[in-house]
Amino acid sequence: MRAVPAFHAGHEPQRKPCPMIAFLRLIGMVLVVELIFYALISIYIRSLRREALEKEWDRRHPERAGASPERREFVRRSMIGFSRTLRARLALLVLVLPLVAFVAIVVIVNYN
Repeated sequence: MRAVPAFHAGHEPQRKPCPMIAFLRLIGMVLVVELIFYALISIYIRSLRREALEKEWDRRHPERAGASPERREFVRRSMIGFSRTLRARLALLVLVLPLVAFVAIVVIVNYN
């Protein structure tokens, strides 16, 4: 019979990290980066829309051009439905498509 080696105090056998944990960690980091890009793109698209609405107000009401409570209310009401527009939904694809493509590529490469 072979003797089982005794472990010294404080020394535990080293375990190999699970590759799935590394994959999940990578997906988490990619998701964080994508969330940052999504937030920046969303802010940028909203600012473009807001600026276009302000120009629209100034074009329609040249006598009341510039900052005014009516203009702010017009922009606020017009921006309410913006999150349901195609442009806002396309910005959401920045978050979804790269993650789906990345997972699909990793799965196809590793499991086929």
